[in-house]
Amino acid sequence: MNGLTRERLHEALTYSSETGLFKWLVRPSKNVRIGAVAGCLTTSGYVLIGVDGEDFLAHRLAYFYMYGMWPAHHLDHVNGIRSDNRAVNIREASNQENMQNLRVSPAGAKHHLLGASPNRKGNAFRSFIKVNGRQIYLGTYPTAELAHVAYVQAKRVHHPRGTL
Repeated sequence: MNGLTRERLHEALTYSSETGLFKWLVRPSKNVRIGAVAGCLTTSGYVLIGVDGEDFLAHRLAYFYMYGMWPAHHLDHVNGIRSDNRAVNIREASNQENMQNLRVSPAGAKHHLLGASPNRKGNAFRSFIKVNGRQIYLGTYPTAELAHVAYVQAKRVHHPRGTL
């Protein structure tokens, strides 16, 4: 995947599985002290850490730090908080499982509530859920909130790994 070895990662950073924080064991630049928390928050809510001129997402580094290998697939933040990199909050997941754990609508969605989209006339909201690649119609509702409630109920049945 990249040139970073587990040995080099352990030389440069320490990781606390309880807090999810990385701290520097070396000075990566003159402005950073040994013991300082590593990384910065991206606009999408993930922690990004630069090691030896290459940028890494902290949750992927945490997995590599703990297991000595890069994840084969996606990693999912169980509680949906992308900056929470505690060991108990990171799990390997397929893309489908990862998408089941969404808590907010993707960027560019017409409405901010998951499972709610305005109908063509704009006077009601439809609700759908995807199960095994198939879209299932859940009904039409007078408000986005009611469409979202229908979606959440269906999600609990069809997406057991999602934790909404």
